[in-house]
Amino acid sequence: MSKVISNNIIREATAEEQANIDAREKAWNDSSATRKLAQIKSLRLEKLIETDWYSNSDVTMPDNIKTWRQSLRDIPQDFTTEEQYDLLLARDEQGNLTHSIWSKP
Repeated sequence: MSKVISNNIIREATAEEQANIDAREKAWNDSSATRKLAQIKSLRLEKLIETDWYSNSDVTMPDNIKTWRQSLRDIPQDFTTEEQYDLLLARDEQGNLTHSIWSKP
């Protein structure tokens, strides 16, 4: 049973309050994959923006950059499970993303 604060007094949650707490916790846990995918899409957008200048009319985009940008755009269809999202979001001790898809060629 959870504890709640009511009028500055800590007490045990009622059955109704506990059901509410449990429902909120379940909703949070159930949306884990959605939150991770949103974070991945944000990272992907940052990487794409870093190389947008290649698409200027006076610049020829190298094939390896074209391929890399396409692989970034394909992330949502190529990575579809929460376990795969965890791999994409993995970081080393310095906080750098470790999955090879994030490395610009």
